[in-house]
Amino acid sequence: MNNKNSMVTKLAFLSVSFMVTSAYAIQGSLPQLKAALGISQPQSEYLVTTPSFAVMIFVVLSPLLQEWFNISDKKIIMAGVTIVGLAGLVPMFINNYTVILISRLILGAGYGLYNSQAISLISVWYQGETRAQMLGWRAAAEQIGQACTLAVAGLLLNYAGWHASFLVYAFAFVVLFFFAMRVPDDSKAQDDSVAEDDLAEELTNEKPQEITKISPVVYLLVLFAFLLVVDYVGMENRFPGLSVAINGEQYTGSSMFLSLMLIGATLGGICYGPINKRLGFGTVYLGLGLMALSNFLFGFAGHNFVVMVIGLLLIGFPLQLVSPLIFNLLPDLAPAKRQPLVTSLCLIGFNFGSFFSPTIGQWTNNLLGQPLSGLGLAAPFPVYGVVLILIGIIIFFASRHAQKA
Repeated sequence: MNNKNSMVTKLAFLSVSFMVTSAYAIQGSLPQLKAALGISQPQSEYLVTTPSFAVMIFVVLSPLLQEWFNISDKKIIMAGVTIVGLAGLVPMFINNYTVILISRLILGAGYGLYNSQAISLISVWYQGETRAQMLGWRAAAEQIGQACTLAVAGLLLNYAGWHASFLVYAFAFVVLFFFAMRVPDDSKAQDDSVAEDDLAEELTNEKPQEITKISPVVYLLVLFAFLLVVDYVGMENRFPGLSVAINGEQYTGSSMFLSLMLIGATLGGICYGPINKRLGFGTVYLGLGLMALSNFLFGFAGHNFVVMVIGLLLIGFPLQLVSPLIFNLLPDLAPAKRQPLVTSLCLIGFNFGSFFSPTIGQWTNNLLGQPLSGLGLAAPFPVYGVVLILIGIIIFFASRHAQKA
């Protein structure tokens, strides 16, 4: 069996997360797709957003399919990556919008089929500080994957046209081979877990406390995930409009700063393990505090574009401190056989947050009596900052109460 602690095997575990955000890889091709297929702007945008709908459905179905057909985590991940590769390549050979849209829907099903298992498999094989580090690296792998697939698809677009940009999904088969060769089978993890438990019992003469049901805290984490992404995606969506409001209609530099957000998010994922080792659960307070600061800078910047950009660039780092912590807490909140389910629930929280972010932003603007244009686009973010601080206070007192109990 491959050594799970070797760097190559760890990279194999992380490799499947590299493709999870590749749905956004074709954003640069949308103008060419729109012209070639004779479709409207909303129709072209659906080619990017449609996979998220399938993800929300299949992160729920995936653990059920595993249970019904007795499929291991490794095999369901391999099936999902295969679907991503096949469905992603379909538009290379097709000029029909409906067929391409259906292929994008199937692409999202592939993501949803394995996304939660890519996380729960890490929790099965790794414990303690190593697990925290791996979950942080997994979050970084998503950001690196999005940046790399965007860049490669853009190069293919420039040199060979929009059809060729979909060739980027061939990376899925490289990932599939690497993962299949290096990642061990789940059943061995079960045996190792039993052996470790037996050894611990012999040394302590105590029976480890067994988790028998899903903790209600899981559902709070789902809500937490929802709110985090509402904030992050909302800032990402409104920055271009605010940039134009400050710099004038001719301004086209927003994409560069949005790309730099990924660097901050990647650094957050990489730094999560060492920071969590140092601060433990205090990591959540650091993450929430920095996210709140980001919102205040962004929301109160006014016409100061530099301050607004600082707020934008800051938000990715703390998000990737908090989101891995959510997944790192799950093994202690549900039985091992329910880990794919609770991981899926948290992923649904993240996806729903992304989907409903524009609506919640609009509601907040209406509540504050601010227009959905110009500098009014920044109105929700001070409110989000206050909400994040309140969440931190609630978590602090709830954890102290739990310790006393």
